[in-house]
Amino acid sequence: MSGLESYVNNTVSIITADGRNFVGTLKGFDQTVNVILDESHERVYSMTAGIEQVVLGLHIIRGDNIAIIGQLDESADSKLDFTAIRGMPLEPVVH
Repeated sequence: MSGLESYVNNTVSIITADGRNFVGTLKGFDQTVNVILDESHERVYSMTAGIEQVVLGLHIIRGDNIAIIGQLDESADSKLDFTAIRGMPLEPVVH
């Protein structure tokens, strides 16, 4: 878990086991990797429309639903035109 400590107060992208993508500022986490995101939004992918960004604000994600967490390069991310990006939604992870 020590690697996750370095992400606190930084912008992260989280992909969950059910195929959702959340982006926000990591404010904290516990021993079971439940995470608290602030200023968060969910990115909803579509093949016909751009990426929709649903504003969530303060959001908690259960650790048992997290597939991957990574630090987001805010400089590169801010240059993306989400209205022009098309992508298939991720499928849920099958256990």
